[in-house]
Amino acid sequence: MSSPVPAAGTLPWRRRRGQLEVALVHRPKYDDWSWAKGKLDPDEEWPAAAVRETLEETSLAVSLGRPLPRAEYTVLDAAGEPATKEVRYWAAEAVTKAGRLANEVDEVRWLDVASASDLLDYSRDQEQLRALVRADQAGTLTTWPLVVVRHAQAVRRGAWSDDDHLRPLDRTGADRAARIAAALAAYGIRKLVSSPSLRCTDTVQPYAARLGLQVKTKHGLSEEGYSTHPVRAPRHLAKLIERGTPAALCSHGPVLPGLLSRLRDRVDPTEDDAGATKWALREAIHDGMAKGELLVAHLVGCGDDAKVVAVERHIP
Repeated sequence: MSSPVPAAGTLPWRRRRGQLEVALVHRPKYDDWSWAKGKLDPDEEWPAAAVRETLEETSLAVSLGRPLPRAEYTVLDAAGEPATKEVRYWAAEAVTKAGRLANEVDEVRWLDVASASDLLDYSRDQEQLRALVRADQAGTLTTWPLVVVRHAQAVRRGAWSDDDHLRPLDRTGADRAARIAAALAAYGIRKLVSSPSLRCTDTVQPYAARLGLQVKTKHGLSEEGYSTHPVRAPRHLAKLIERGTPAALCSHGPVLPGLLSRLRDRVDPTEDDAGATKWALREAIHDGMAKGELLVAHLVGCGDDAKVVAVERHIP
């Protein structure tokens, strides 16, 4: 069997007169009702694909919330050979009304949970719906994202003779920064905080330029600042958690374990996947994040009451 076929999608949701509703799509080619989803474009990030496919199939603009269970099933590839299709899903609150539909989908229908469950054509689609309902019942469906970013690949230290904080991204790093911008957009990030080192600010600058945001630099997030005053970096993280605004923080490999440890301490122990969430953070702390990696923490609440309910890692 060939390599898995990557695809991404969402369960768009809203509240209407206090009742939870989800959006299903009907595809006339297959005469089926399912979730909005589609294959990744070359070099596309999973979150960006989920938002793009949702917009294309439903005309709904969404921001990604907490991840939902993945689906894997067998399809036939272009050559007619069996292949595994891997679909990653997110809960996604709709921020616009549906407009004109693409040819691939001829109807989008908002339904209450029971009606949606009855209409879905594939049993595998029930798992995502059940997870979304559990989160809603637990009061953890509405979340906000805090993205921890390790700067993308930079020019080698040995090949740079100027001040280290001026060392820029190399070509690979610049390409990665562009893809990071698309991923941050999928989560609706509205605040950017970074080490003042050029390799960090340049990692998030494409997204800042895209939305007209300012990158706020903090010396405490730099390698030098962290080495001198290691308490400052966690304080910057704590301020973001206090505000509760969708945010991204970009820093360096040596700085990140201390920040991720603070997030691990906030994992909600009542979540079904609390163990997996803590393990993902533990791996990132002990093994380190890759250059250009995004670690997305989904939080409920802010300040002292903030809890991490899910974590996802997007590694180049």
